[in-house]
Amino acid sequence: MASLIRTRTVLEDVEDRALAPFAVRSRGARRIHPENLDDPRTHFQHDWNRVVHCRAFRKLEYKTQVLPHGLGSDFVRNRLTHTLEATQIGMGIARALGLNEDLVQAVVLAHDLGHPPFGHKGEDELHAICGHFNHNEHSLRIVTEVEKRYPSFPGLNLTTDVLEGIEKHETDFDRIGSYRFNPSLAPSLEALVANFADTIAYRAHDIEDALDSRTMAEGDFAVAAFWRRIEPDLAADMRPSLRLARITRRAISAMVTDVATETARRLEEAGVKGLADVRAARRPLVGWSAAMAKEQKEFGQLLMDRFYLSPKVKDACAAGSRVIRELYRKYLKEPNLLPEMERQKLETATGSERELVVAHWIAGMTDRYALRDYERLFGEKIVLPGAGW
Repeated sequence: MASLIRTRTVLEDVEDRALAPFAVRSRGARRIHPENLDDPRTHFQHDWNRVVHCRAFRKLEYKTQVLPHGLGSDFVRNRLTHTLEATQIGMGIARALGLNEDLVQAVVLAHDLGHPPFGHKGEDELHAICGHFNHNEHSLRIVTEVEKRYPSFPGLNLTTDVLEGIEKHETDFDRIGSYRFNPSLAPSLEALVANFADTIAYRAHDIEDALDSRTMAEGDFAVAAFWRRIEPDLAADMRPSLRLARITRRAISAMVTDVATETARRLEEAGVKGLADVRAARRPLVGWSAAMAKEQKEFGQLLMDRFYLSPKVKDACAAGSRVIRELYRKYLKEPNLLPEMERQKLETATGSERELVVAHWIAGMTDRYALRDYERLFGEKIVLPGAGW
């Protein structure tokens, strides 16, 4: 019976045979706090399992992607559904390129844990009022300090490969906020694929959410070359739900194929033979083709102008920003309103550290928790503009 079990050693051997020579292996992966892991899972399997089971991951269900929770239809994305879609996309690209799917999955599942309520507008508000807030840094803080699931160490004790991927996560809307892990080395291909999986997911689902919420109409997209790439032969009389699904599939397929093909071209052109070559690279090895990069820049600007900065979204996010701003001021002025653990942090903090304690507490809230807390402290119920669209 025991011979039927694929032990970790067996699975690591499978990785060695199946993965490309430039992929990251889980064999020998390091953790900040040494552990004796005695079940069959590989190190990176342990990592993504730990992320899925942590409290911060469950909170993503009630955190804004673009449209705050409760606005639009029941089908618009939240942080959790976005994360799951990005994970699926990342694993597909990784498999096509012979990369470590478990490592990609772990990085993508954790990449948005540090997002505050009300999306990027919420992050902008926290940054403006406390002087410095970066959700990448906070994602790293959550998995290394905030989560309390083990008696011997804080955080989730993820491998340094995953921590580096979280720290170096970068897209049009994500910026690296610290350099604790291998600052002089280029990220792994798995970390770079995680970046593009994030971008591909939000590009595709933001089309669907913009249409589903009636913030944009299909005609609004007609000016964009990327839309013409994915839209031409869709029947005008097709059921709206089927049209949306087909548009999303086409968008994802076009972007995934482009990234995989262009990455393979760059790896061959650069003569990459192994992981050391990836780490020494001085230009990105994962990316769009020149044609797709041009299309995505145009398409991203269209979404920015017509969806992210639309009156509907701006009004709703402005209300969320107000909630964050007022809660921040209230807690800083009356720290006795904070939970005991946060009060203790404030007592030992000095200068700007005190402001960050409050900012980090608010960043851990979901949209609905922040709204309820605001109502509790100020006696005013905030109804986000657009509720019931």
